[in-house]
Amino acid sequence: MKLLHKIGFGAGAVASALIAFPAWAQDAAASAAATVAAAPAAAGPIIAPTVEQMATMVNKGDTAWMLISTALVLMMAVPALALFYGGLVRTKNMLSVLMQVFTITCVCSLIWVCWGYSMAFTGGSPFVGGFSKIFLKGVSASTYAATFSNNVYLPEYTYVLFQMTFAAITPALIVGAFAERVKFTPLIIFCVAWSTLVYYPVAHMVWYWAGPDFLKNAPTDTGYLFGLGALDFAGGTVVHINAGIAGLMGCLIIGKRTGFNKEPMPPHSLTMTMIGASLLWVGWFGFNAGSNLEANGVTAVAFINTFVATAAAAVAWALCDQVVHGKPSLLGAVTGAVAGLVAITPASGFAAPMTSIILGLMVSPLCFFFVSTVKSKFGYDDSLDVFGVHCIGGILGALMTGVFADPALGGQGWFDYTQFPAVAGAYDMKAQVITQAKAVLVTLVWSGGVSAILFFILDKTIGLRPAVEVEYEGLDLAEHGERAYNY
Repeated sequence: MKLLHKIGFGAGAVASALIAFPAWAQDAAASAAATVAAAPAAAGPIIAPTVEQMATMVNKGDTAWMLISTALVLMMAVPALALFYGGLVRTKNMLSVLMQVFTITCVCSLIWVCWGYSMAFTGGSPFVGGFSKIFLKGVSASTYAATFSNNVYLPEYTYVLFQMTFAAITPALIVGAFAERVKFTPLIIFCVAWSTLVYYPVAHMVWYWAGPDFLKNAPTDTGYLFGLGALDFAGGTVVHINAGIAGLMGCLIIGKRTGFNKEPMPPHSLTMTMIGASLLWVGWFGFNAGSNLEANGVTAVAFINTFVATAAAAVAWALCDQVVHGKPSLLGAVTGAVAGLVAITPASGFAAPMTSIILGLMVSPLCFFFVSTVKSKFGYDDSLDVFGVHCIGGILGALMTGVFADPALGGQGWFDYTQFPAVAGAYDMKAQVITQAKAVLVTLVWSGGVSAILFFILDKTIGLRPAVEVEYEGLDLAEHGERAYNY
């Protein structure tokens, strides 16, 4: 079985590597562990270290970097995504979008610590975790999470926090697909159900494993797609394809905006959208580079790849605008930047800077085609192009990760953690691309199918869509009793 190095932020911490001991004993245990670990350290890393030994394997620099990355990813949701989406809708719906993104971030953070973390990152089955960590039972300042290096650990709370931001922003991405025409309460109910039934299982399948010091003794203790060998450094499948296909199901079931293709619906503030996109780009360094779980050379790889792929994609979309419309647009440039961020996410810690630029140049023309030609041909109303950018860009990024991770192209390759210490594995590009396609297909089928069922049930029970009169008036006043602007 092929098991992979740098699979993403989630893969590094699981139940078998998270062991509690009383907080009051931490200092004494750490001191004792230093003596215990001193002799074996000269001979090499320790397989299946005790919690006392883990306490000596925590690096303050790694911990500081991960807490900073967590704050950066939170910034991606609020305010960045809220402003990016809010600027793209009409004035009468600006506040509703801000409220939707803000509330989803809050609610999904709460359910993450209640049951999401346990479902995603404890043992159970290859498809979903269990409830041994429900309400963070057993998690304390004295428990630890594995990274991608033998004998390197993080405080478990640090890992829980970093993961929480991903679990919060992913369902918030979905709302852009049917912005301006969904009721607030059923949307929040959907996000809770979707997180539980879709996000947590997919995160488990892609990122769960026993950790580098434990996998040799538990080679089958992995999520399903991780066990197949799927590469997803920071969330191409778990975040972008997952949210993008759910958004498409939502916009199809909810239907088109009233007046769609009959009256103008321009963005009310491209200034807001540009600010939001720029904040997304800055925050994405925490998203991608933080997903290495350590502050080392591969972290810098993910950082520079995120930088240059985004720049290339923004330029490429502006060129598409120039060729097709005769003028480069700000909306196109910032949309291209987001497409580049999406595409590089699964490949960020695997690719090289030059191949990352190629990926950025590839993704914008593809997404441009989907948000203009394909959407127009099939007539669906993906309001803010969640499917066209996140799902399509995520699919391209996931598939090309299998190509660009090849060491022959300057990629990082993969490490076999069934060996201890881990050793580099032989890279087979064709086989890896096939594995990537399997991960994409599983995500599309599971998220698309479950999302469609959830939207259908909510639509036929409490209803998803406001009345036509409410749409004309705007959701700000009807749903929240206030406006974004008063003048």
